Amino acid sequence: MKRLPLILTVAVLGAAVAACGKKPAEPAAGVPAAAAPAAGDAMAGMDMAGATMAKGTGTVTEIDKTAGTVTLDHGPIPELKWPAMTMSFEAKPATLLDTVKVGDKVSFELKMAGGVGEVTAIQKQ
Repeated sequence: MKRLPLILTVAVLGAAVAACGKKPAEPAAGVPAAAAPAAGDAMAGMDMAGATMAKGTGTVTEIDKTAGTVTLDHGPIPELKWPAMTMSFEAKPATLLDTVKVGDKVSFELKMAGGVGEVTAIQKQ
């Protein structure tokens, strides 16, 4: 009879040790990153889908007309609870990219679509 408690103790300790060092589970498909942030995730806590429109200011750091994207080093965007960072955005329409160049200080509008921000307006400051 003393073997059963010993076996159970070893099994429980083995499971606890096996769980050490495992990464946290990934959020389920369709769950926004803000709803289930990973430890150390720089974007944890940012509202990726809460607001539908937002405004920001920043500097154009890259333009990729082939991909239709603009990379902006932007300040905080309070409507989305985003801190200042550098991000690439799709420009819709892509012709917006013809109005700016790398190094331009700009103000811009974002539309959130499926948790992704799309630049819908951009102008030099």
